[in-house]
Amino acid sequence: MVITTLDQGWTLRAVSGPVPESIAGQVVPAHVPGTVHTDLLTAGLIVNPYVDLAETELAWMHRVDWRYERPLTIEPAADDERVDLVLEGLDTVATITLGGVEVARTANMHRSYRFDVRALATGETDLVVDLASALTHAEQEALRIGGRPGAYPAPLNMVRKMACSFGWDWGPDLQTAGLWKPASIQRWRTARIASVRPLVTVAGSTARVAVHVDVERSGLDELPVDLRVRVGDVVATGALAAGATSAVLDVTIPDAALWWPVGHGAQPLYETDVELTVAGERLDGWHRRIGLRTVDLDTSADEHGSAFVLRINGKPVFVRGANWIPDDHLLTRITRERLNRRIDQAVGAHLNLLRVWGGGVYESEDFYDVCDEAGIMVWQDFPLACAAYPEEEPHRSEFEAEAREHVTRLSAHPSLVIWNGGNENLWGFEDWGWQDSLEGRSWGAGYYHDLFPSIVAELDPTRPYTPGSPSSPAGVHPNDPDHGTHHEWEVWNRVDYTAYRADIPRFCSEFGFQGPPAWSTLERAVRNADGAPLEKEDAVFLLHQKADDGNGKLDRGMAPHLGVPADFSDWHWATQLNQARAVAHAVTHYRSWWPRTAGAIVWQLNDCWPVTSWAAVDGDERRKPLWHALRASFADRILTVQVRDELEVLAAVNDSDERWVGPVAVRRERFDGTVLAETVLVLDAPARSVETLNLPVDLRTPVDPRGEVLVAELGDVRTAHTWLDDVELDLAPSPVRTSVERVADGYLVTLTATSLARDVTLLADRADPDACVDESLVTLPAGASTTVHVRSTRTDLADALVRTPVLRSANEVSRTRAPAS
Repeated sequence: MVITTLDQGWTLRAVSGPVPESIAGQVVPAHVPGTVHTDLLTAGLIVNPYVDLAETELAWMHRVDWRYERPLTIEPAADDERVDLVLEGLDTVATITLGGVEVARTANMHRSYRFDVRALATGETDLVVDLASALTHAEQEALRIGGRPGAYPAPLNMVRKMACSFGWDWGPDLQTAGLWKPASIQRWRTARIASVRPLVTVAGSTARVAVHVDVERSGLDELPVDLRVRVGDVVATGALAAGATSAVLDVTIPDAALWWPVGHGAQPLYETDVELTVAGERLDGWHRRIGLRTVDLDTSADEHGSAFVLRINGKPVFVRGANWIPDDHLLTRITRERLNRRIDQAVGAHLNLLRVWGGGVYESEDFYDVCDEAGIMVWQDFPLACAAYPEEEPHRSEFEAEAREHVTRLSAHPSLVIWNGGNENLWGFEDWGWQDSLEGRSWGAGYYHDLFPSIVAELDPTRPYTPGSPSSPAGVHPNDPDHGTHHEWEVWNRVDYTAYRADIPRFCSEFGFQGPPAWSTLERAVRNADGAPLEKEDAVFLLHQKADDGNGKLDRGMAPHLGVPADFSDWHWATQLNQARAVAHAVTHYRSWWPRTAGAIVWQLNDCWPVTSWAAVDGDERRKPLWHALRASFADRILTVQVRDELEVLAAVNDSDERWVGPVAVRRERFDGTVLAETVLVLDAPARSVETLNLPVDLRTPVDPRGEVLVAELGDVRTAHTWLDDVELDLAPSPVRTSVERVADGYLVTLTATSLARDVTLLADRADPDACVDESLVTLPAGASTTVHVRSTRTDLADALVRTPVLRSANEVSRTRAPAS
């Protein structure tokens, strides 16, 4: 196998469409992998599409056809030699020509392609890839077979392109085009390794790896070939007779070191190699690191409905998850280093699973490698989202081809624990008015209930499959909270976040609340053209707020809790705080119901550009207050006040492998620290359990709810519970004393509460855009203190860190709200 990478030497130009005069006729250097946007940006021909109003200014690109081309030398093939053109990712509607001869036409961003160009290997030639407007193609396809309904107006379901390319309620509408994965010429003889599927089973302390190897024959000879497989230190060999194209080699690993999710054990990985030879000469090779583990999904019926419990190596695991979208809308800018940072943030927030959402892509090898190493489980949606998808040809064949490719490709990764048919499509068919407009036309049911599960069962029976998120057993509404997976979007869209506690879902795979990005992210990328201070109703802010009535929902969501501040700076802080509180309210509720509720997957971990959204980490990679709320509410051990049988109780969640035993000091006190009632409750919580402790009536019954707090503490775990919302509390507006110490990598800021201080936070990026803090949203009873580490290279921040707008708390918010209308 001799591979020539085709990453350099390309040019790009527009060939048709509404191209501005400044770009028409321009030929610019292009890079592969890359996109038209990134190449034009590098050439200085367009503005940054993420900044200010540029997204709107670049809408002309939706209707343009583009040409990538490069000169190429392909020496003539030897008599026994294959020559292949390999294009690993084309975005999206492509015509490929080599030396003026059409090689193929493709229309699927989610597939790779390999073309035998041996007959065209004639020396000096030209490789051309023409990319037609995906929007125009999709519209034509809708006219051909009849349109299908969806949650968005663009016909994103009529072309196999990343759905959020056409915009989403958190993402830009850029409709990219390009060669978004590598391209190469590959020359080989006799046979090559087409795919490898190392399927793992475990019995006792012994693991068996059934290594399924498929080979492609050149068609130029029919020689027998040999296979050698190594997993760790164990080797197996086999042979393929002349003409044979597949084999299974079994490797047995005694005393197997099992792979576990983070928080449940270690993540050992076994170096695994497959080598293909003929007469002792190496033809091709394959290398991965695999993990030895089992996964199964318990969906059995019980007294509450139908369970949805992931078990790793036979052990039930509460899923502490977040949904994952593409980490940059311009996909080719996502590096392994960036993924490392994002997965570090996931682990830092005490997450153990990321759900790769169905409006994006099948994620990269880098993504899965990093998750393998970190112990982050991955739930992979097939890329279908919020729409009815046609099952006519060529659509069905395209879905089958991409599903086969990626189920095979990802089978080596222990982090992958479940395949899911798609996002909200079963729910959409049931409740979103699709059935009338479909008039009997196909909508994707055959994919979710037949094609995808049959492919998973055939190619990777070691992993479970579920037909959709949300989904329930046959005959049950797909979003029934008592069965399967559930999406909770009444909160955010229509009702207050306290309504999270109205349901006890078996597994909540989507829920969330919006908040703006960090202040310094806004200052960089969301600015008024005239330099005027930003306001929430400015056109530029609203362009970076994609949710329907997003600002209205933000205001209505925080009005009963914090009020609605009139000043934009105060509003920004209050919305971030309310986002964090709303999500923490849900997480602590869901966790308190383990094992009845077996998972909570927050929408969402990350952003793909600077935007007001549901993300915990914004588009400039800054952690929002929500991230700190996830870190606290997903911690191994938490204390939380919940309601059981209409009475408040103290729930102790112990999601660790050690028993949690000790005295819980509980007191009701005034905000100034005057103790009104106290007791000690004895906690004995087994590993991976939840224990509820009854609160004596004098502790759960305030005399003056406007000025009292319930505090419960065990070691370094604390909760503080008030009986009213902040707008009704008599909170001291300035509740902390501060001191600052300069240290080598920044500052230590000590905060001491003189009165109850709720959700004290240092918005350090407002003093230094590169600064970050190790702790936020700290609630301190009177007399308590904490020290926050601010990392910064600046030496002039000591005063700024303890002043508004850096030092904030919930105490001050209700005093900055707009007057009632």
